[in-house]
Amino acid sequence: MTSQMNPRTAATNGRLWGARARDWADLQEGMVRPVYEAVLRRTRIKAGSHYLDVGCGTGMAAQMASALGARAVGIDASEALLTIARERTPSGHFRIGDLEALPLTDQSFDVVTGFNSFQYAGNPGVALAEARRVAKPDAQVVVVTWGQPDAMPAASLVAALRPLLPAPQPGSPGPFALSDETALRKFAEDARLRPVEVFDVASPFHYPDLDTEIRALNSAAVAVRATENSSEEAVSQAYRDALMPFRGAEGLVTSQQLSAA
Repeated sequence: MTSQMNPRTAATNGRLWGARARDWADLQEGMVRPVYEAVLRRTRIKAGSHYLDVGCGTGMAAQMASALGARAVGIDASEALLTIARERTPSGHFRIGDLEALPLTDQSFDVVTGFNSFQYAGNPGVALAEARRVAKPDAQVVVVTWGQPDAMPAASLVAALRPLLPAPQPGSPGPFALSDETALRKFAEDARLRPVEVFDVASPFHYPDLDTEIRALNSAAVAVRATENSSEEAVSQAYRDALMPFRGAEGLVTSQQLSAA
């Protein structure tokens, strides 16, 4: 992670993530539900909690927090994703925003989460500092990121698309930039947060059939970018090849997320 101010990436991320918003909401986001459950349980979200999810996407975590009685707020770069979040949680407050300049007042939230969002900001350290700014002094700020790639079978899906992606910009952090625990703790400390706990959550991928699996995976921003740089056929075939070792009766792929509170 670099402290250098890079161009912000909200416009690009919003376009890529919004391209297949319904497929993401209907087919893929639910695979991360065990991670949402674990984080909401550990942060003790309850009635009256002020909860913020930065990079909230289609708002499943906010929906779950709201069901527990929390006042849920979500910030995302994609209006297409936020439209679905608002449908799911009419009582929530969802806004377009940049992680590096949150349109929110200081010290407003009891819990702030970022599910696989901070490492994709143009300036991750600035984004985390913004999360700290809007958190109350005794609040919990949770960073959720991919686990160590050598211990996570789903990392092979990320690797499968590399030949189809444009060359990364110099200094781009990449999906596994915070996967190492030492790097994750330093990331928190650099934003003047006190790391408390690091834990893994198993998050299995289950799909009814291969076609649904490919459609779900193709909804993520990395797949949309690879499609723009090559073709949808090439991306789908790369995923089919990478999924061969994991094919079973239920089409299972195992993924893990690494969280720090």
